[in-house]
Amino acid sequence: MANGVPDSSVWIVEDDKDWLRGLRAYLNGQPGIAIAGTSANPDEVRQALEDGRMNVDVVLMDIMLDGVPAGIALAEQVCTHIGARVVMLTSLEEKDFIFRSFQAGAIDYQVKSDYESLPEAIRAAARRESPISPAAAERMREEFRRLKRLEREFESHKLRNLITPSELELLKLVDQGYTQTEIASRLVVSIRTVKNHINHVLRKLGVQGSKEAAREAKDKGLF
Repeated sequence: MANGVPDSSVWIVEDDKDWLRGLRAYLNGQPGIAIAGTSANPDEVRQALEDGRMNVDVVLMDIMLDGVPAGIALAEQVCTHIGARVVMLTSLEEKDFIFRSFQAGAIDYQVKSDYESLPEAIRAAARRESPISPAAAERMREEFRRLKRLEREFESHKLRNLITPSELELLKLVDQGYTQTEIASRLVVSIRTVKNHINHVLRKLGVQGSKEAAREAKDKGLF
């Protein structure tokens, strides 16, 4: 107990035994923090959860265990079984790991080399006040941007498969401000053919007018 405040109980999941030994010694010397236990692999974590031994406030979870990001799934199990606050640890800065860690229920993400920030991160997590670190927040923003780009590419690909080349050419002309009569003249087709193409496109896209259809195609990057 520090200054009359109960210690925050912590469980460390880390497969580097030398680093674990040093981290445990460092954190045990910090006021308001008590190391309740440690695990070196996923099986030990699951066993501690089953036995009820991992009844702690905060879990420091190494993302990479036995060479794979097993800590992400374990973080979700910890959150589900005991409701402890999970702070992810890694020597990497993989954007997708950060994003997936927060999806699993982690509330913070700390790079191992910045171990001196861990005591305050633990205390904040125990108080349920843990802010997302600036580095983690930036990685998440990058990941959201990446996912948005993928979504846009998927929608563009889907739309491109839906619209024929001739229909796409027609939409380009609509976007450029040509009337149906002018489009028929430029494409050397009848006005009836132009109207039929437009009606087909409107049904495919579920929109009301040709300008709206052209705007959607343009927004999706088709031209």
